[in-house]
Amino acid sequence: MSCCCCSILYTRGIYPDDTFQTKKHYDMSLWMTKDEKLARYLNQVTQQMQDWLEQGLLQRLVLVVNSAVGQKEVVERWTFQVETDKAVMEGGPLPEKPKELIQKEIAGIIRQILGSVSFLPLLEDPCTFDLLVYTDKDSDVPVDWEESDPRFITGEQEELTMRSVSTKVHTVEAGVAYKVKDAE
Repeated sequence: MSCCCCSILYTRGIYPDDTFQTKKHYDMSLWMTKDEKLARYLNQVTQQMQDWLEQGLLQRLVLVVNSAVGQKEVVERWTFQVETDKAVMEGGPLPEKPKELIQKEIAGIIRQILGSVSFLPLLEDPCTFDLLVYTDKDSDVPVDWEESDPRFITGEQEELTMRSVSTKVHTVEAGVAYKVKDAE
């Protein structure tokens, strides 16, 4: 997930270009942050998500892009919906799926993220981001994490559905919703 988050933050210009460097992941060069504070934050979130994934408790990750001026209006919602194979989590047989095919599907989603910049509206104002993690209600949440509203886009929006990736236990459906600018 860190690769997807960094790809979004880089392609959408949330952080300056010079805070990223290319690294090889999934047989492709990806933009990963070299900002220590951002890397620490993303690492903390992805480690917690990994724990929830292994327990079958993670439902969704949403990267919310907010305008940094005025009312901090939500301008984009990048959603990664997670479905867990409950039978496998309860000890059922693991489906057959080669690691290479899983990595190819992950690379496909990242390519779609990188390519999406060509049809998403230009982010004219400085923006910030928030990560929302949805889990089962009985999940243990770190004490320094806080609850949030769903941070929906207000007004007219468009949605793009991206490819999915499935591992032996999880299926992830990706998509982005973005605010449509009012005609002036």
